[in-house]
Amino acid sequence: MKLKTDVKSIYPVGRKLKWGVAGCGKFAETIFIPTLQLLKKSLLTSVYSSDIARAKEISNKFNTSKYFDDYQKFLEQDFEIVYIGSANNDHHWQVIEAAKAKKHILCEKPLALNSEQAEEMVQVCKENNVFLTVNYVHRYHPLSVKVKEMINKSLFGSVVSITTQFNIDYEPNDNFRFDIKQSGGGAFRDLGTHMIDVLRFFGGEIVDIKGFIDNVVYKSEVDDFASAVVKFQNGGYGYLNVSYNSKHSFNRIEIVGSSGSVSIENIIGAKKAPGKLTIELVGEARKAFRKRANKQKWALKSIQKALLSNTQPQVTGLDGFVNMQIMEKLEKQCLL
Repeated sequence: MKLKTDVKSIYPVGRKLKWGVAGCGKFAETIFIPTLQLLKKSLLTSVYSSDIARAKEISNKFNTSKYFDDYQKFLEQDFEIVYIGSANNDHHWQVIEAAKAKKHILCEKPLALNSEQAEEMVQVCKENNVFLTVNYVHRYHPLSVKVKEMINKSLFGSVVSITTQFNIDYEPNDNFRFDIKQSGGGAFRDLGTHMIDVLRFFGGEIVDIKGFIDNVVYKSEVDDFASAVVKFQNGGYGYLNVSYNSKHSFNRIEIVGSSGSVSIENIIGAKKAPGKLTIELVGEARKAFRKRANKQKWALKSIQKALLSNTQPQVTGLDGFVNMQIMEKLEKQCLL
């Protein structure tokens, strides 16, 4: 599948990027919208929720005059890009309708419930000449960007292995993530999709995956644990470990190369501690750097810059589609 990424210019120079937000959950309220409002060149204009009371509450809290429980009326409003932060089972139809309304789209992860839906979403966006991106924030952190530059310069030699960990404690509750029909799965769908994106960002395309999906601590209809090994197309291997059952964990990214290694700590699952980058290269002393950064802000700034210059954001809908295919491959193995 190939995507054409050049979209005809529709934005006057100097104009703010107008946003709509579909889905008024806790993340939208506490993270996404407050972060969006930190950007001087972006403006929130409208919100949508299937619950009109919730839509009004969020609209009042963030000083937007327009709120809706009718998605079509919401899409008729004056904004160029919509953030879709609804439950996973709503992503498919909401992305397609937004694309038909000629809105660019930032969709939460995972992109859809399955790869068939994701492929259709990518295709409809292409047909309607709109950009589709996915909220994979970890690759935007300045420390991730720095490590990617170092890999591209072969400072670590050949990549031997990449390890990623994302473990949190999330007891089963009435959130959509614990309803298999709304979420499609638990920790692996929710956190694992982030780690697959990190692995692909640093290691390149993945050609195989093997591992386990299980309920180790919490017994619900969705998984609370997943662990897998992947094989990169260009050589080397990746490892991911995600869970909903760990109250204290060392979430980190570690890359081992033939000529050196690097680790990134405190950018996954950590909200207060500054990120820490530790570098070890052959013939050099160990070096460590710290950087405090808001991953969501860096992601939104990058997306804003891309759209205001009429170019595809770094993460594409195709990334969401490919990541879904990889997750499905492991899920099918674990059903045997």
